[in-house]
Amino acid sequence: MSSIITYLLTLIQYQYYQICWLTRFIAKFIPLKQWNFDDSHSPKYQKFKTDILPVVINYEIVDYLLLIQYYKERYNYTVKPVRRRRKCDIPEECHCPRCGAPSPYLYKNNGSKGQVLCKVCQTRFSSENKYNQPLKLRCPYCGHALVHKKDRKHFIIHKCVNTRCSYYLHNLKKVDPKDLEDFGKNKYKLHYIYREFTVDFFSMDLDSLPKNASSLKFTKNNAYIMSLCLTLHVNLGLSLRKTSQALRDLYNIQVSHTMVANYAKTAATVIKPFVDHYDYKASNTMVADETYIKVRGLKGYIWFIMDAISRSIIGYQVSDNRGVGPCIIAMRMAFRHLRKIPEKFYFIADGYSAYPLAAQQFAKEENGGLHFDITQVIGLTNDDEVSTEFRPFKQIVERLNRTFKASYRVTCGYDNFDGANYSVALWVAYYNFLRPHKTNNYRVLNNVDMLRDADNMPGKWPLLIFIGQQTILQLQLQKDKGCVCS
Repeated sequence: MSSIITYLLTLIQYQYYQICWLTRFIAKFIPLKQWNFDDSHSPKYQKFKTDILPVVINYEIVDYLLLIQYYKERYNYTVKPVRRRRKCDIPEECHCPRCGAPSPYLYKNNGSKGQVLCKVCQTRFSSENKYNQPLKLRCPYCGHALVHKKDRKHFIIHKCVNTRCSYYLHNLKKVDPKDLEDFGKNKYKLHYIYREFTVDFFSMDLDSLPKNASSLKFTKNNAYIMSLCLTLHVNLGLSLRKTSQALRDLYNIQVSHTMVANYAKTAATVIKPFVDHYDYKASNTMVADETYIKVRGLKGYIWFIMDAISRSIIGYQVSDNRGVGPCIIAMRMAFRHLRKIPEKFYFIADGYSAYPLAAQQFAKEENGGLHFDITQVIGLTNDDEVSTEFRPFKQIVERLNRTFKASYRVTCGYDNFDGANYSVALWVAYYNFLRPHKTNNYRVLNNVDMLRDADNMPGKWPLLIFIGQQTILQLQLQKDKGCVCS
């Protein structure tokens, strides 16, 4: 009986080794359907990917005399000046930028090419262009120092130029040799690249308000007429001139389209702080997307971040570019009330590289950075498992874009970005607090107790403006307390 059991165990072990070998063979030589049809793994789309963070080496400033004394006491080794075989052309005023060692402790490290090595702290620098950076960036794959390549508007591009880097060799294998003959290596992103941002998007004020808004002191009209203007313009999506005409035809109220615009800007100025600081109780699933608008005939962009469960807009930003900066600001608004990332958190977006790059900047923050991954739904068809699973969430934010475009289309574009800013803020307030939604049984997404007392929209808009005024007073009080405490 024992021999049979031993034989069966041996047979099972042999089958296990065969299964492991077949699995490795399939994974190496037979591409799966998901990888075969997924465009994200093509070398043509490598430029849209965001590389991991580099290795940062911090060079602390030290005193060479203390280092010499430390070597003597710790290792019983005395660092002596360089014993030169020939006359050295290192100037006497040349000192090590890290430890301050004078020229007797310095020698030419690569002959006449200009590199100098400090014998005390082993720092390499150039006598003409001295090393003065406290940080050194290195490639996480090969450890080679990154080279400063390009300067952009908000960031600096650092690149690993090591041709023996494992990251470079891996990407080079994915490229067809025929394409290299026709187009060369410059067509593809093969080397490791790191973007160092020169603008601190995390210190920017999120509570900036539109300028040149009118006051709430009415000389000719009253708050009810202002509410009628907001109801027709925002709720019903009428243009400024059609709103003025509707008031004249329905109620015999003479209000110019310019006054309608001033009412909308004033309401947006007051309501925007309440909309931005409201605690939406965000869930563990967020979805983001950007769409374009026209400002004076030129392209602008609106970034929306939406709670996939409650369908509330928890982050938005109007920008004149499609860079990572506006994306970070919109994410900061969405994460305003999050102290930590929830478990099983999903941030769903398209294949645009700004989203993983923004997530990378959040992870870099010193004061408890937020670490999360971006789930990217790439393409228009479900060719991979990620797209099949998360496509419905991406369609939610696409539907939001179409809903916004329906109200935006009547404007024929904006005159300036301030106008776009207040218009979007006003529409977000209507979408989150006043608009009935089919997915919520034709109720509003966020219930505010004070708004329940009003039966119609012209009655709800003044209450929403009053709530916005109270929010501004609270923010000013908190700011004053912070100034006093500091």
